[in-house]
Amino acid sequence: MNMRIPLKFVWHMFAYICFVAILCEYLIYYFVIFQCSWPVLDPLKEDSSVHIKTNSNEPVKAMFLADTHLLGSRNGHWFDKLRREWQMYRAFKTAVSLHKPEVVFFLGDVFDEGLWCGKDEFEYYVAHFNNLFKVPDGTKVYVVVGNHDIGFHYSISPYLHERFMNAFNAPPIKMVSIRGNHFVLLNSMAMEGDGCFLCRQAEIKLMGIADKLRCIQGVGKSCDSSLLRKQFSRPIILQHFPMFRDSDRNCDEPDEAPEDLKKMKFRERWECLSQEATDMLFYQLNPRAVFTGHTHHGCHTTHKVPAEIHEYTLPSFSWRNKNNPSFMLAMISPNNYAVSKCYMPQESTVIFLYSISLSFFVFWVARSVYLFSSKRHNSIRLFKSC
Repeated sequence: MNMRIPLKFVWHMFAYICFVAILCEYLIYYFVIFQCSWPVLDPLKEDSSVHIKTNSNEPVKAMFLADTHLLGSRNGHWFDKLRREWQMYRAFKTAVSLHKPEVVFFLGDVFDEGLWCGKDEFEYYVAHFNNLFKVPDGTKVYVVVGNHDIGFHYSISPYLHERFMNAFNAPPIKMVSIRGNHFVLLNSMAMEGDGCFLCRQAEIKLMGIADKLRCIQGVGKSCDSSLLRKQFSRPIILQHFPMFRDSDRNCDEPDEAPEDLKKMKFRERWECLSQEATDMLFYQLNPRAVFTGHTHHGCHTTHKVPAEIHEYTLPSFSWRNKNNPSFMLAMISPNNYAVSKCYMPQESTVIFLYSISLSFFVFWVARSVYLFSSKRHNSIRLFKSC
């Protein structure tokens, strides 16, 4: 006769499998991301040159992430696509739910195959992005374009540029002002300086934003009176490419590049902006901070030109590019800011939990089956002896 497994044991197995799945695919995001918190502004780091016109300006709570690289129809296996997107979806939803940012900035390469896909696939791409990274009412989302979205400078066409710009309201350069804090969002590929259809448009707009900031500061010429009433603050640059640096060798972050990649020399206009474009942006805008992506690894760099400017390069938000992805939270006021890096669950940790759980499950089931079999065998022997 065949051995019958008790129904209660079957339910125990099912409950165990469900618990492991919920832990690894849902609860772990809360356990890890809950450990992150909003940074606290340090009064000692306030910019004394910025006069605050009103005391009612609460700091802006901003969230930054980069390089989601949503897969299209060409690269990657369907399970790879499903796995990476679920991880990003759960991490993003958990972060927004726990920390409730007012504004979220995506720093480019939101798509992996944006420059190759056709019209229908691109529309699916956009709808899928909006579904994965949906935010509550009242939370603003801004997207900066990356090279995987429309291509590097040499391959950008007016069609690719306008398609992405219309979908995400992402012109070559624009300024977003939130309670006296000014964010300048840039298309890194438009900083080539060769007079192309994209670069010329960006340069003109950049000069206009620089003039506007000088008027808000009260040092510009021929300024509209409405600008003089606005709160001035040194702007924050948001773009995909890092500012010019020769490599990542000076980076010292838990999510920095591996040692061999840190030593690799950056190519201007490929891994970072050119020195000329960097100098122009620093001269025209005099930013207080820069947030970038592109390298898929974390880095904190300081530029001295002549005032100190901090640049934060964010790693990829996807497990496909990084075992330990992260995002950044920032508290920003017109004369001060503070940042904190928030780590997501490591893929290796999730794989370890699944491996340990599977090993225990196999041992538990094998032992239970052995005990059931022994018990039944003893019962049969006792019955025959009677």
